[in-house]
Amino acid sequence: MSRSLYLVVSLDVEEEGLFTGSYAQSGVSVKNTQALTRLAPLLARKIRPTLFCAYPVLADAPARSLLQTLHDKGCEIAAHLHHWNTPPFERETESVLTRVPAGELSDELFAAKLASVLELARSCTSSPVTSFRMGRWDLHRSRFPLLARAGLLTDASVRPLHGRASQSPSPDHFAAPSDPYWIPTKAGHIFEVPLTVMPLIPAIRPLLTSCRKAKGPLGRLATFLASTTNYWGALALLPVYHPLWAMQAITAYYLACGGQVLSLTWHSSEMQPGATPHLPTEAHVQKLLTRITNYLDWLLRRYDVHSLTMNELRNTLGPKVSVQTAAEGDWTVSR
Repeated sequence: MSRSLYLVVSLDVEEEGLFTGSYAQSGVSVKNTQALTRLAPLLARKIRPTLFCAYPVLADAPARSLLQTLHDKGCEIAAHLHHWNTPPFERETESVLTRVPAGELSDELFAAKLASVLELARSCTSSPVTSFRMGRWDLHRSRFPLLARAGLLTDASVRPLHGRASQSPSPDHFAAPSDPYWIPTKAGHIFEVPLTVMPLIPAIRPLLTSCRKAKGPLGRLATFLASTTNYWGALALLPVYHPLWAMQAITAYYLACGGQVLSLTWHSSEMQPGATPHLPTEAHVQKLLTRITNYLDWLLRRYDVHSLTMNELRNTLGPKVSVQTAAEGDWTVSR
């Protein structure tokens, strides 16, 4: 009998130009969203994607129309916060920014921007919008209560084995578990669905987590290694970066470690030629889409796969997973 597993497929549905180091406050193109029609082969395989939609996408009439069609075909419409182009704006800023650390926002401004994107998302679908992902995986522990207060139930912003460098405003998700868990807040619990990330060296997570607490050179070295692990010591289910054999290896390793939920993700801009620098032509895009469908076909042949949206996964698996707390890190909160 084949191994049973859950699969969540998600896309960050967002504006173009984000892989060039520039972040525009307005006037961005979202024409890449029309490439979401290329999800048809996945839908035919009974894959149920969750579409994390940014404010400029939700504000665009053609994009909204397509999202409503995809929702009717079984996709979940969810919220994706790009704070640099989501109102309200605290003050006038440059039209194009080169750095956008979310940690520099006050909780009040973050909550207001979150309310803006949720208002648009909820007007786009007849179903409740309960799932969220922060842009650039840039979610800090102080934000989880704000998500709960806004009525969100599921988050997918945590990228395990992704540490924070010294003096960096980025969040620290290094020690996060690989499987879903509950994050407790006074406003309500949040069901967290981490990206599937596996270490190339099995002991790297506990070893660096422990060594980072040391003072002196050892602690500094461990902090540096944790902040760069995604470059040398870990693979994630990000199909734009990894060949098919690596994705298969990640999957087999994860399941051998007892994992039960695979989280696979990419961007809408990666489905349109030229909408992102690393996929400039139709041939590049087609290679990515072929890799994704080949991976899914391999998965469906080899395992008993239950493809669910984020919302469906929470309803199905939520009663069975544990509450996680931690004194350090940005992947949960402490009690």
